[in-house]
Amino acid sequence: MTLKKTLTYSAVAFVIWFVAFRPDSAAKVVRGIAALIGQLGTGFGDFFTRLVG
Repeated sequence: MTLKKTLTYSAVAFVIWFVAFRPDSAAKVVRGIAALIGQLGTGFGDFFTRLVG
């Protein structure tokens, strides 16, 4: 088994464990990531709006 496969399986196992045993914390992490993506989208949108306009 290669190192890449081992790390991938370990990451998947950790995510499954994290969601199963810490659902509140997992939900907070997902909400935080979603908020970050939203802020990035808003920032890029504002940038291109000001660049064109």
